[in-house]
Amino acid sequence: MLNINKADLFRHHTPETLSDRFALGAARVLTSTAGVLFGRRYGDRVTVLETIAAVPAMVAATQLHLKCLRRMIDDRGWVRTFMDEAENQREHLMAFVAIARPRTWERLLIVIGQGVFYNAYFLLYLISARTAHRLAGYLAEQSVQGYSQYLERIDSGAQENRPAPSSAVAYWTLAPDANISDMVIAMREDEAIHRDIHHAFADALNEGNALPDRPGPLM
Repeated sequence: MLNINKADLFRHHTPETLSDRFALGAARVLTSTAGVLFGRRYGDRVTVLETIAAVPAMVAATQLHLKCLRRMIDDRGWVRTFMDEAENQREHLMAFVAIARPRTWERLLIVIGQGVFYNAYFLLYLISARTAHRLAGYLAEQSVQGYSQYLERIDSGAQENRPAPSSAVAYWTLAPDANISDMVIAMREDEAIHRDIHHAFADALNEGNALPDRPGPLM
């Protein structure tokens, strides 16, 4: 993974090409749609979005695995990197599910949204892997902003700061008395790392590198 400076938590990749602008627009449409559906019910909003957020990493891992098999080349650790990201996104989901179970209509929305997004993203990756990684990077940027809004609501007292689920405490190695705010801070840092990885991968593909070198470990 990449080294990340916490002071640069809100880094934004400025769109430089038409495909970049398409990716940014698509990311904003997805998050805006969730905002319209759930308003300030951030817990429900995150639950639905996290079922979609793990899709890009899993698609990337699958596509890279098959690509390396076809070309008979080493994956340089990228398949495991994206598999780890998909698992991390699933942990985000399970942490929020432990707080509030999705309603019936939300479960239906999850099934439809995930099905549509998976197939659309899979096709996008086949057409332009660079655009697909850029979209994943912008989605992570939106997640950083969303988690920051969640923290603001907790700080203002508009959102109850309950104890974090035991599964989240164990996964992120939080203090035994950690609250939801501590959990969300950890999740926000995860998203910032995912953002930097996908943008860096897209940049490398833009420079003509079929399989860029994998970043070093997170410090």
